[in-house]
Amino acid sequence: MVDSRMNSKAQGFKDLLAYQKAFLQATEIFRITLNFPKEEKYSLTDQIRRSPRSVCANMAEAYRKRDYHKHFLLKIIDCLGENSETLVWLDFALNCGYISDNIHNTNIELNG
Repeated sequence: MVDSRMNSKAQGFKDLLAYQKAFLQATEIFRITLNFPKEEKYSLTDQIRRSPRSVCANMAEAYRKRDYHKHFLLKIIDCLGENSETLVWLDFALNCGYISDNIHNTNIELNG
């Protein structure tokens, strides 16, 4: 669950609400993809697992580079791109019948 404790000044990237939501989404996506068909292992399953994990990794890098404005912005832009990619893979999973509308909508909310 997303940690509701938000200090006025974050102690690290793990304290950021955006990171917590991204981590929760990556964990949830991993869990739901365990039930995807085996033939999707090297395509949809692989891609939908990678993109939310990349959001977390890029956010951690951005946090460490926050004193260098241009580097920070590039990492945040990477987060946005990976976040959008996750939306696409969720749409494919829904369209293929691998996830329910409820799971899709829950993950879309985490993505926003």
